[in-house]
Amino acid sequence: MRRLLDLLPPAATFLAIWAAWSYATGPGGLPSYLLPPPGAVARSLWDGLASGEFWPHIEFTLTATLSGYLLGSLAAVITGILVAESRLFERFVFPYIVAVQAMPKVALAPLILVWFGFGLASKVVLVGLICFFPLLVNTIGGIRRADPDLIAMARAFSRPGWWIFLHIKLPAAASAIFAGLEIGIVLALIGAVVGEFVASERGVGYLIGSATVNMNVAVMFAGVVILAAFGVLGSSLMRALQRRVVFWEGDRNDLPPAGRT
Repeated sequence: MRRLLDLLPPAATFLAIWAAWSYATGPGGLPSYLLPPPGAVARSLWDGLASGEFWPHIEFTLTATLSGYLLGSLAAVITGILVAESRLFERFVFPYIVAVQAMPKVALAPLILVWFGFGLASKVVLVGLICFFPLLVNTIGGIRRADPDLIAMARAFSRPGWWIFLHIKLPAAASAIFAGLEIGIVLALIGAVVGEFVASERGVGYLIGSATVNMNVAVMFAGVVILAAFGVLGSSLMRALQRRVVFWEGDRNDLPPAGRT
């Protein structure tokens, strides 16, 4: 019952947006080449899914997004642990990581295409680069925020470094790591679409680009709806995973705000 009640606010917002959209494109007189009616977008989305036209593009985008996200996240966590645990590694490597991150990924996209081609590999690399740095920063910050008193107590009891990392530092960084993962899944989707806009023959980004050339605004909106659904689903799954993995913070999240009972 609580979960059903939690769905009421977003459902009410959706109905309000649908009503305002319908009014703007109906009695409001907004031309369909600027904003198609919601019914036209829904029909375009249904026709594309039912006919199978959209599925190859969805599969390509999901494959690029998930592959690049997994590789970029794994590299970010490993690098973040090395930076947080080794000052020497940080001094030698971290400035160059920041320099690569400071480069606009759109500017790097043509170079990535030259190196990895126009297929799936270039999209995976671009996705990995885009979602790497937020998770890296969160991992470093989370590990370094571990309670120094707990670490000192563990060392007083002659606990080895690996035990301190697994039982104190990593649990302390878990929330920050999951926050970076939640940010990264949305950025990964953006990276995949950017790569498809630059050069691709498949993908939801390619589908939107093709519809732009043909001035098929309904298909453009259908592609945007698909991407929005991916983003919401990915973020929701990551939050659910966080509640299960970082279970010791579940009660804290359920507490009422300060000043309320």
